[in-house]
Amino acid sequence: MNGTVLITGGSRGIGRAAAKAFAKAGYDVAVNYNNSAKAAETICGELSDHGVKASAFKADVSVRAEVDEMILRIKEKLGNITVLVNNAGIGEQALFTDISEEMWDRMFAVNVKGAFNCAQAVLPDMIHSKYGRIINVSSMWGISGASCEVHYSAAKAALIGFTKALAKEEGLSGITVNCVAPGVIDTDMNARLSAQDMEILKENTPVGRIGTPEDIAEAILFFASEKASFITGQVLSADGGFIL
Repeated sequence: MNGTVLITGGSRGIGRAAAKAFAKAGYDVAVNYNNSAKAAETICGELSDHGVKASAFKADVSVRAEVDEMILRIKEKLGNITVLVNNAGIGEQALFTDISEEMWDRMFAVNVKGAFNCAQAVLPDMIHSKYGRIINVSSMWGISGASCEVHYSAAKAALIGFTKALAKEEGLSGITVNCVAPGVIDTDMNARLSAQDMEILKENTPVGRIGTPEDIAEAILFFASEKASFITGQVLSADGGFIL
């Protein structure tokens, strides 16, 4: 058994695929969700088929009290968290001049403060045991920026800075901190795009296809593995060559 992984936003999309990948690799899995209780319970039922323990835990990651309570419940049920995947996030398109203060704050609250809350909550046990893996899910737009997604791009860029700084601080404690920056992935977040838009994005992706949640899940799993034990503070662009 490889320990326990907490995957925030684990009920669907990339989080769901990551939960399956970790379960297949022998990890017990804590699936965090905020609104999708049924989907979270369903995936946990599927994960148990791999002979591991899996449970769903509700929490809004942007609220520290809810995160702290969630971590306590996970430790009681599944033991200390050895791997944290900060996947929970929201996306939104809007002209910069139309972004309200509320929209900006919510974007950073979920995508950035959520990662801060969860990382800070799990680090004491990781530091004590001299082992831990933290993987943050950013976006290719956090690297290059995207028109009409300034608040999203800024939040995802902040995650990259967070990754690099925390990696330097926690390296001597046996903890690695890395980041995956997905490209265009076939998830609910991109379902709002038209078929024509998706085709254009596909044509602009050098490998000639849209990515799958499983593509990103494998990248996340790699950073958690011993194969990546000498890798920290890095950003892996899993985008099919979109950003070169």
